[in-house]
Amino acid sequence: MANGPALTLDQIGSHNAERIDALAEDYAALDRQLARRGVDIALVKTAVAGFSVAVPSWGAGRGGTRFAKFPIPGEPTNIHEKLEDCGLIQQLGQVTPRVSPHFPWDKVSDYAALREEAASLGLGFDAVNSNTFQDQPGQAHSYRSGSLSSTDADVRAQAIDHNIECIEIGRQLGSRALTVWVGDGTNFPGQQHLGRSLDRYLDAAAQVYAALPGDWRMLLEHKLFEPAFYSTVISDWGSSMMAAQELGPKAMCLIDLGHHAPNVNIEQIVARLHKAGKLGGFHFNDSKYGDDDLDAGAINPHQLFLIFNELVEAALEPRTGFDPAYMIDQSHNVTDPIESMLCSADAIVGSFAKALLVDREALRAAQESNDAIIAFRALRRAYDTDVAPIVAMARAEAGGAIDPLALYRTLGWRERKAQERDTVGLGAGIV
Repeated sequence: MANGPALTLDQIGSHNAERIDALAEDYAALDRQLARRGVDIALVKTAVAGFSVAVPSWGAGRGGTRFAKFPIPGEPTNIHEKLEDCGLIQQLGQVTPRVSPHFPWDKVSDYAALREEAASLGLGFDAVNSNTFQDQPGQAHSYRSGSLSSTDADVRAQAIDHNIECIEIGRQLGSRALTVWVGDGTNFPGQQHLGRSLDRYLDAAAQVYAALPGDWRMLLEHKLFEPAFYSTVISDWGSSMMAAQELGPKAMCLIDLGHHAPNVNIEQIVARLHKAGKLGGFHFNDSKYGDDDLDAGAINPHQLFLIFNELVEAALEPRTGFDPAYMIDQSHNVTDPIESMLCSADAIVGSFAKALLVDREALRAAQESNDAIIAFRALRRAYDTDVAPIVAMARAEAGGAIDPLALYRTLGWRERKAQERDTVGLGAGIV
């Protein structure tokens, strides 16, 4: 069980005192630069201060590949230890105030107590995630041939019941969304009827949808491939949008940045789903080959910026229900997960800040006159701006560390936790 915040105000204050003068100097220089462009830095900082992204409970531990997992000393072994680490990330960065739990991985006997425990660490709960892509010990029916789309009515009923159970858990935790991703699909042509498998999914998902509280959303997550390699039931944004439209207004589409074919224009998908009123949220990570779950902004930071450019555009022309849920979803195979999530959160909020700097008037004029270079330069000028002083100043004013990674590395957190926590065993797969 957690014992309250990991850091004292004195620790953060001492860290910031050594850096605040340099930050103030950099911030003032950027203020003068932006003022010449007609940008009010204070308004940008206010918007940045209001931005937040959730962290996944499973992201607090080392991930794994299909072949191996290499645990590190002091990583969490249960939801209580995961919350400790997530609480530290929030204290340091002040941009990740919510945790997204996954069930049954994070199952406990007392969810009211878990909610209080999280609150003592300065955390709330984001969307709850169901798991019908793995069999669990004692499970009556296997998901080897599908879950919500299974040909077996008993398997579908089990998957429906699990999702409804997750809704009830989330209600107790204060969540207001259920994320549903299924690994259902096929590995051989002819293995399933492609039309009927979608029909079964939609029928089962409708029963889950019917159990949603009035103020909840159901976030449908699509994925191009894996674990099924020939066909996947909800494989792309079109299938996801079609399902969300059929289910009803509380069903929205969730975009995981690694769940697309290589070179797919994700920012255009953002614009399309927003136009349809079905843009529900994001799982942020980065990708080189497929669903790599690499750190956000590590491979293609420009794409992350372009996605936020479309989100800023969407906010200027909001559709009913436009309130995207933001979450980091990564597999930290070779890094300290706390360090990766601190850096990823910084990259995400930095991309948001850069998107706020785009000269929308100049961009619109260039678009209307078909001036490709000037339109591109309007975006590139914002992207090339170093917004680190804005992000750091907003973080410091919120009570976080000016340099979260540097402060974290002085704490000896892993060494202490290695003495307190059980050792994580070898294995394969994610936490």
